[in-house]
Amino acid sequence: MAHDHHHDHAGHSHGPVTLTNVNRALIIGAVLNTLYVVIEFSMGVYYNSVALMADAGHNLSDVAGLLLSLLAFRLAKVRNTPTFTYGYRKSTVLASLTNAVVLLVTVGAILWESVQRFREPEPVAGGPVAWVAGVGILVNTVSALLFFQNKDHDLNVKGAYLHLAADALVSLGVVIAGVVISYTGWTWIDPIIGLVVGVVILASTWQLLADSVRLSLDGVPSGIDLTGVMADIRAVPGVTDVHHVHVWAMSTTENALTAHLVLDPSLSPADEQTLKADVRHRLEHRNVGHATLETEPASIACGTTDCEPAPAHSHKH
Repeated sequence: MAHDHHHDHAGHSHGPVTLTNVNRALIIGAVLNTLYVVIEFSMGVYYNSVALMADAGHNLSDVAGLLLSLLAFRLAKVRNTPTFTYGYRKSTVLASLTNAVVLLVTVGAILWESVQRFREPEPVAGGPVAWVAGVGILVNTVSALLFFQNKDHDLNVKGAYLHLAADALVSLGVVIAGVVISYTGWTWIDPIIGLVVGVVILASTWQLLADSVRLSLDGVPSGIDLTGVMADIRAVPGVTDVHHVHVWAMSTTENALTAHLVLDPSLSPADEQTLKADVRHRLEHRNVGHATLETEPASIACGTTDCEPAPAHSHKH
């Protein structure tokens, strides 16, 4: 059997993530949101608003997430070592998973505080709450726009964009609550907005959590169509079949694949190299930039039942 290991770390079919732009966006976003968290939480305590304090708690978790993503992107650029042969690329996946878990904990705290306020309502100053939240709309919208360009190319960037955009909507809700309270005195609107904040965060975080868990467990990344990948490989002239196909994420932007190619026995070694180059080219268009291909003649290929990738398939060589 011939083993071929090809390393191509630039293969992003959906467009590369510009690391310089992402780093800058993460730093600016973290600074803006840190300043706003301090102001918002202080005002929330001063004016006794659970909606403001809840939103400040969410914004604080966003700051932690932005800093964690920044660290992960830096680690991802660290060179490979004999111990970490892939480098620290996987840290981007761990950062994404941690962000999702932190946000879920934040949701629990917000919902708990809101329920407590329903049981024991407290007076809230509506006007100042609306003004502070109005600043939040501006801060979160500007921060979200920093990640707009790269949001479809990386899970951490997508997470940052979704959370900041959700924050802008939440701040809008708090503004509405502040206005309603100042005109009607209905203080129960405040914990209602706290509950809405919790639901919005949960909705925007759930898919991020699911994707992060999938990548952490080396599942096929959500943007990869495994059936399409196998069809593309089988379509290469000289490939009679493909089996033991595994696709996983090396990081939130780079995907890897291993596969056994069953080849036409009449192929020469030169033809085999051309064939592999063709397979890799097709894989790059499927957003798989790192392929390890093993070849074998049809005479010793395993049966199709054992070779198809399935959740519980066995490996028989």
